[in-house]
Amino acid sequence: MVFDFAEITAKERYKLLVSTIVPRPIAWVVSQDRNGKLNAAPFSFFNAVAGDPPVVAVGIGSHGSGRPTETEKDTRHNIEETREFVVNLVSEETAEKMNITAIEFEPGVNELAEAGLHTAPSLHVRPPRIVESPVSMECKLIQIVELGPEAGLVLGRVVAMHVRDESVADPAKHYIDTPSLKLIGRMHGRGWYARTSDLFEMNRIKVEEWRK
Repeated sequence: MVFDFAEITAKERYKLLVSTIVPRPIAWVVSQDRNGKLNAAPFSFFNAVAGDPPVVAVGIGSHGSGRPTETEKDTRHNIEETREFVVNLVSEETAEKMNITAIEFEPGVNELAEAGLHTAPSLHVRPPRIVESPVSMECKLIQIVELGPEAGLVLGRVVAMHVRDESVADPAKHYIDTPSLKLIGRMHGRGWYARTSDLFEMNRIKVEEWRK
């Protein structure tokens, strides 16, 4: 079946995208305004898009309703204002706390406090990192690409990364024990997630091997 995106609504296009592009890593973004007020919110339109320079991209926009939520508005406003943010990754252990920070609280509510989360100072940016997260990336804004009236793509340069000590296999070689992070990703629908514990290995084929 073919779905012509020119003939369906924004909500229907969104449903098709999030039902098929899976699993999606989750950017648990901590930002703060000029007065130091913190905001935390998860976003699943997220990934690394370059290694040199190290760049991550976070899509902040509508949830298919045509209007961003308050937490999305706060996150984007804070990033535009301070040009700094921290991307924390979500593990199985922190999944429920992440879900609490996704609640559409009224303005002024500290999502981190509501979820019982702790923060620690960052090295190069003002927003703190989430202590409970196994990986946190300090980011400085490169630019926000406007994608439409209700959506924007935030591009951030990673200036520091914090990784839980027990998941660093070899600090000198920068080897990470990735399975031990127990990260999760977003799946289809409103409440479905995937674990990263079901793995298989498939080595890349060299051209000379293929031609034998």
